[in-house]
Amino acid sequence: MEKILIADDNEDIIDILSNYIQKEGYEPVVAKDGKQAIAEFEKENPVAILLDIMMPEIDGYEVCRIIRAKSNIPILLVTARGEDFERVMGLDIGADDYIVKPFSPNEVMARIRAVLRRTPKQITTVQSDKVLQICNLVVNMEEYTAIINGKKIPLTKKEIETMWILGQNPNKVFTRDNLLDSLWGFDYFGDSRTVDSHIKRLRAKIDKEEHPDWKIKTIWGVGYKFEIVEE
Repeated sequence: MEKILIADDNEDIIDILSNYIQKEGYEPVVAKDGKQAIAEFEKENPVAILLDIMMPEIDGYEVCRIIRAKSNIPILLVTARGEDFERVMGLDIGADDYIVKPFSPNEVMARIRAVLRRTPKQITTVQSDKVLQICNLVVNMEEYTAIINGKKIPLTKKEIETMWILGQNPNKVFTRDNLLDSLWGFDYFGDSRTVDSHIKRLRAKIDKEEHPDWKIKTIWGVGYKFEIVEE
């Protein structure tokens, strides 16, 4: 299930927004200060953020700057103040929309739907030379982990490397020989059936979690590719 991060220190607002987010079919993730908001963003990979400006530790403006430097995720700033210069500043630092309290929860959800419609899918974001994020997938080559929808998938070393190789090149077709050479090396004496069996086992594991925006696709007679699914 896709997640929406609510970054606010007001319990009543958190409860109201969480209820509406769940009704929309999303999973709410909560942060009650700016540091936690950044940590939850990095951990949970949400599809949008409702970000209160007046928060403890780090204010919403600075949180927005930090997250925007890493990701094009939709950010909606929420504040009790509605002066024009604050709205302009929020938009200038990368926010996608601005909501002033008191607000209607229905309006908030309508704004989230609108910003998600007009925001291109996050196809590929390389956060470092060892971390790859594609939609709801995060592959970390420092820790040798693969996470889908915030859940760690129990993959082998070779399976992690396969996700990394294919994911770094979305929609590029790799032949079976390409994958044999990349994963097992030039001296390996296996054949294309090794790759087919390997991909079959990999799919069985990753398909236990929903990933509607991408898939590992078979190109018959050629090989495989990491395909971004267009709407």
